[in-house]
Parts: sequence; C-alpha cells; structure tokens
Amino acid sequence: MAQWPVDLRDGELHFRPLRYRDKKVWDKVREINREWLNPWEATRPRIDSDLPNPSYFAMVRQYRRDGRRLRSISLAIWLREDGREKFIGQITLGGIVFGAMRGAHIGYWIDQRFANRGYTTRAVKALTNFGFNSLELHRIEIGLRPENGPSKRVAEKAGFSLEGSRLRYLHIDGTWRDHIIFVKENPEIQ
Repeated sequence: MAQWPVDLRDGELHFRPLRYRDKKVWDKVREINREWLNPWEATRPRIDSDLPNPSYFAMVRQYRRDGRRLRSISLAIWLREDGREKFIGQITLGGIVFGAMRGAHIGYWIDQRFANRGYTTRAVKALTNFGFNSLELHRIEIGLRPENGPSKRVAEKAGFSLEGSRLRYLHIDGTWRDHIIFVKENPEIQ
C-alpha cells in the first residue's frame, strides 16, 4: 500500500505534493492562467458562498492530511527543462474509496503555455497507474464538461472510456454544470 508523500516520475515530468515554499510559483502560474481556467474551475454554490476561500497554506495542509489518510492525493506537475523544474499544473486522485468500491476520480489543470504537448495525458496515465498498482483501485473516473474538447482528448488518450453523463453534476464557473464521465477499470482487480 502506498504511503505519503507520493512522489512519481515519468521522464522529464515529476509529480509531488505542493510545499509551502511553492506558493510564489503556484500563485504566479494561477494568476497567468486565471482566464484560461475559469470556465472549468469548481466554484461554490450560493449556500457556501459566504465561506472564505482557504489560503494557500491551508490548502497545502488539507492536501497533506488527505494524502496521509489516502482520501485524496494532490500532486504538483513539474517539468524538467533547461536543467531546472518548472511548475506547470496540478493533478488529483480524489474521492478515494476502498472496500467494496475501490475507486476514485481524477481532476487536473495545466498551465496554458504547456497545453497540447501531452503532459496532461502523461500525468493522468502516471496517476492512474499509481492508483491501480499501489492502491489496488478497481475503477477511476474522470468527469468533465462536454464542451471541454481538450480534456476529453486527454481522457481518451489515457485509455478512459466514455460511460455516460451526469446532469448538473458539479458547480463550475458559477452554476451547476453537466458532465460526461470517462472510466478506466483495473483488469488486475477481481
């Protein structure tokens, strides 16, 4: 069984938990990509809208707690280029459930400057392999908005199959949005 902290590599890509000292680069990349990410970002419904957004430090603390308990594994995506690592996005294996279900879901975002280069697909494959091989999960889902063509291609290239749709599934960009669900099952888990 996997233990925290999770640290994965795939060639020049490195996936590891965010650290407090990553705040400056995380803030910069998020700011540069605000408009690029807004249509796809989770938002809070009116019932939760008065709750404050967590600080970066609170977010990292929550990621650590969830990771140690194997509830959710959120990793920064780093690209080694020109002899140094650049932060280019984030990927999460969330909603981890063991027992009779043995499943989870994957969510991700990528810096627009590094989109369409296969990095997100490689990240999804690496985290899926971790979920199947280290956590022995049976099923992993990716939920995405039907109009998000690039994300749909990531799911397909990573070997996920379209299973169906969920109406008004998640609160995204200010309202409840429909999602299509892609699934991959672990053939080793019977």
